[in-house]
Amino acid sequence: MRALAQSLVPRGLLCALCALGALAATFDPMVTIPPELRSAVVKVAVNSTPCSVTCGLGLKVEELCEITLGGERRNCSLQRSLCLSTWICGLQHVSVPAGRPLHLNCFVESTLAFWNQTYGYTWRWAPGLITTNDLLFEPLQNPLPTLSLAPASEADAGTYRCDMQVIETFRLVKRIYFGLKVIPRNLVDLSFKKSWSWKQKLFGSLMEWSAGNGSREGKEHFWENEGSLGVLLGMGSGLLGGVVVSLVLCCCPRLWRR
Repeated sequence: MRALAQSLVPRGLLCALCALGALAATFDPMVTIPPELRSAVVKVAVNSTPCSVTCGLGLKVEELCEITLGGERRNCSLQRSLCLSTWICGLQHVSVPAGRPLHLNCFVESTLAFWNQTYGYTWRWAPGLITTNDLLFEPLQNPLPTLSLAPASEADAGTYRCDMQVIETFRLVKRIYFGLKVIPRNLVDLSFKKSWSWKQKLFGSLMEWSAGNGSREGKEHFWENEGSLGVLLGMGSGLLGGVVVSLVLCCCPRLWRR
């Protein structure tokens, strides 16, 4: 933070120097700039990368250069600094089957490792609702940046809100909502493979076989898979039927000629 503060203060000094130069050139030729200001060198950010995140605390890389009174750049260097585009991160939808553990994270480790700041976290909960209306939330006793539900139950469904603040200044730097939906196990089967088409099943089986590097165990697993066997039998039957139909069509004209 010191480097960032030092880069902000010389900017005002540079503006003052430019204003004095403009006054000296346009209004009164007798106005002179003090020698200590003529030799002053300030270091300002002349270029910067976008913030690494779209909301909350992020990082950016700035190019700092010394600017002389004549506008010359020298001794440029790169420096990382914190950035904050907006502290509101909106609503993130989360779905989990009942009985599975769930962890909701409210921080970015790479950002927390930067600078010597400490952060506080406040969690609130709107049970049974997916909402961003702050009047409907009630406090949760969890001062940690991560909220763990192990395991998640249907009673845990609702919206969780996390506020991240800088303890030294009480500045709010992030607010995110997690809309949690807990799906009962007997309501829906989340097995994606059961909804595959025969082409997807064949491709998946071939991928599993190739993942086994053609080993004996991989081949046995491939042939033990009922879906793979059914798909291959279907393809073989279709190919055999096509050959038979082609032979019949080729032989029929010859029989008719006789």
